[in-house]
Amino acid sequence: QVQLVESGGGLVQAGGSLRLSCTASGLPFGLYTMGWFRQAPGKEREFVATIMRNGGNTYYAGSVKGRYIISRDNAKNTVYLQMNSLKPEDTAVYYCAAAVGGGGRIADTALAYAYWGQGTQVTVSS
Repeated sequence: QVQLVESGGGLVQAGGSLRLSCTASGLPFGLYTMGWFRQAPGKEREFVATIMRNGGNTYYAGSVKGRYIISRDNAKNTVYLQMNSLKPEDTAVYYCAAAVGGGGRIADTALAYAYWGQGTQVTVSS
């Protein structure tokens, strides 16, 4: 009964911003590392950002570092992705994922994540 549900995607002009949300249920949210991935048409799924269990440590892909901010609210079982200065190449389906936390690992590959949301479409127009 684990479920991750993303929301907040949409159409935005280049240079604009969007804020994605992912709400989890059926798992002890505070014990899981959370991550965001994206998949563009014709491309493989790629890592975007990850945040540790207590929100104290984050890690970003080089392509989004300085533009995106990942955060979480454990009381709401929710992880967020604030996306700024969006570019057309950011267009993709964005996925939320959960990984078993611990050991200080940086979960920057899809294989590290046990649970996935259905995805939300982000389209950035030129």
